[in-house]
Amino acid sequence: MNKPAAKKEIKKVVLAYSGGLDTSIIIPWLKENYNNCEVIAVSGDVGQASELEGLEEKALKTGASKLYIEHLTEEFITDYVFPTVQAGAIYENRYMLGTSFARPIIAKRIAEIAIAEGADAICHGCTGKGNDQVRFELAIKAFAPDMEIIAPWRIWDLKSRDEEIEYAEAHNIPLKINRETNYSKDKNIWHLSHEGLDLEDPANEPQYEKEGFLEMGVSPIQAPDKPTYVTLHFEQGVPTAIDGKEMGAVELVETLNKLGGENGIGLADLVENRLVGMKSRGVYETPGGAILYHAHEVLETITIDKETARMKQYIGIKFADIVYNGQWYTPLREALSAFVTETQKTVTGDVKLKLYKGNIINAGVTSPYTLYDEEVATFDADEVYDQTDSAGFINLFGLPIKVKAKLDQKRNNK
Repeated sequence: MNKPAAKKEIKKVVLAYSGGLDTSIIIPWLKENYNNCEVIAVSGDVGQASELEGLEEKALKTGASKLYIEHLTEEFITDYVFPTVQAGAIYENRYMLGTSFARPIIAKRIAEIAIAEGADAICHGCTGKGNDQVRFELAIKAFAPDMEIIAPWRIWDLKSRDEEIEYAEAHNIPLKINRETNYSKDKNIWHLSHEGLDLEDPANEPQYEKEGFLEMGVSPIQAPDKPTYVTLHFEQGVPTAIDGKEMGAVELVETLNKLGGENGIGLADLVENRLVGMKSRGVYETPGGAILYHAHEVLETITIDKETARMKQYIGIKFADIVYNGQWYTPLREALSAFVTETQKTVTGDVKLKLYKGNIINAGVTSPYTLYDEEVATFDADEVYDQTDSAGFINLFGLPIKVKAKLDQKRNNK
């Protein structure tokens, strides 16, 4: 497997390392193709739990000189996830951006370590078809703009995951997968994605009830036959408590993941438009995230005025595109976040929800900053709203329609 000529001699490479199929074989591949260079592996812990077990031993056995495990979960939730939820940003109405906003924080730390280690290059295992190559490299450019980037999938001779498995077997690299269960997965505290195998054909139904397919919860069919109630408290758009118990960001998301998972919440099967232009089918598990997005949106219905809410909807679409496209470290994202933060000053209160077999059902919302006035909205008799005022409003509001209709009549009668 020949590599293209490097811009400079590569003696030390920092590798974004997950211990999965791609990055497991990249360590020996780098040493074979870059004159037995030193490979320093870096794994960003964003809540993937058991996937980190045995990672150091595996990295060292396959040729890495050391492994950094950077614990980033708290920062990930508070500085990347919550601001995106506050923006109401969901990509193409379904994808809650679990992989997308995890990449910038990981890539930022990798760039920092590469600079500190005096590395000649940073390497990642993203494919040339996917979005992650863009997300990683844009973040690296933001923090290490002169660093060379090696992307093996764009230059090596391996063309499929089966060939990767063959390479691993030939080099005695242990894998936790096999050809039959070789879904491409990405996991963190926020979500789990599934791609590949039977899911590549949109005509195939996901096997939600099959043992081992879902990892963060159960199918709605397998969920309990009675509802679960949960109350979330928000302070300026940030969730801070569940059922009256104050929690840190990580504990709160983990708690909602458990509640949502048990009730079949947060499953999304969609064909999305990748940044590189193709369509891709994936199945996502985001149990706690689905609850948070829903609760936050409900609270905003009584705490944000109409025009601000409309502007937030527009911005939410753009914000989701920015996150999906790996443009977190850009002036535009920062500017949009500043707008969103300003809108959240009154988004404080409690949202009660009923979770039942994959459904999130509203069960009540209160806020000290509510804009809902029952006396104004009531259908009963009131003394604060003069219904005769609406006649003049309708006449003015409908004036363009009336003028056009009268002029059309004149023209048609000629």
